[in-house]
Amino acid sequence: MTPRPWRSVVLAVVVVVGVLGVGGAATGLWIELAGNDATRFQGLTEVVPWDEALVAPTHLAQPSATPAAEPAPAPEPAFDLAQHSTSDPASPWVIVNKQHPIAQDHEPADLVDVGRARVRAVAAPDVTAMVDAAQQAGVRLVVRSGYRSYAEQAGARAEIEARRGFAHAERYSARPGFSEHQTGLAVDFDSGSDPGCNLQTCFARTAEGVWLAQHGWEFGFVVRYTEQNTAVTGYAPEGWHLRWVGRDLTAWMHEQGTGSLEEALGVAGGAEYPG
Repeated sequence: MTPRPWRSVVLAVVVVVGVLGVGGAATGLWIELAGNDATRFQGLTEVVPWDEALVAPTHLAQPSATPAAEPAPAPEPAFDLAQHSTSDPASPWVIVNKQHPIAQDHEPADLVDVGRARVRAVAAPDVTAMVDAAQQAGVRLVVRSGYRSYAEQAGARAEIEARRGFAHAERYSARPGFSEHQTGLAVDFDSGSDPGCNLQTCFARTAEGVWLAQHGWEFGFVVRYTEQNTAVTGYAPEGWHLRWVGRDLTAWMHEQGTGSLEEALGVAGGAEYPG
């Protein structure tokens, strides 16, 4: 076969290009010039038959969408202060004070014995739990009294009035028909460590009085009459007198720093009886 002079020239070019570091391009050029139609390729670095060549995509990849922000959590519902009546004597939140009497013939149908007292069954487990918890902390709570009928309250009031006078009785003892004890939800406690302070102002300074003030709310009880709420409740401080309203309400009151049931539930109080 007669040699083709032009191929020698191309070969020389390929050698020069390879020395310069573009061997791939030179190789592709040689194949393009020397090869046949079956082995020619698209590009300079790879031999691919025309019928096997892949068409490059013509569209650009779309950027991924930004993830949607997580929805904000729904706010917790506000504590429902209207879930129980404050006037129905069977309600756990009934308020009995100098402005709001209780029917003379009212007697709870679910009274049970706890220690020396009778209380409503709904409150009894928390009374027991509180006494047990205090005992574990080295504090000796003694249940003194719970439910009193109208007649029993009349007798208790008359005794105090006879010993201490009318003015003292008005500050410390409810008139019959105006006593929380008739609800079966109020409990008076004695001090096992200092009995001399039972039913006395100094009860608040005993181990039992201090513990009740700090922990009573954990068991659904409020110290009903304190130095801070006297103007609202109408009674002088009685650190021994606790009222059960349930743990949900006392937890809310504790969190809010609310000092009386009247303030918590929006019920009128005060030191004067109607009429």
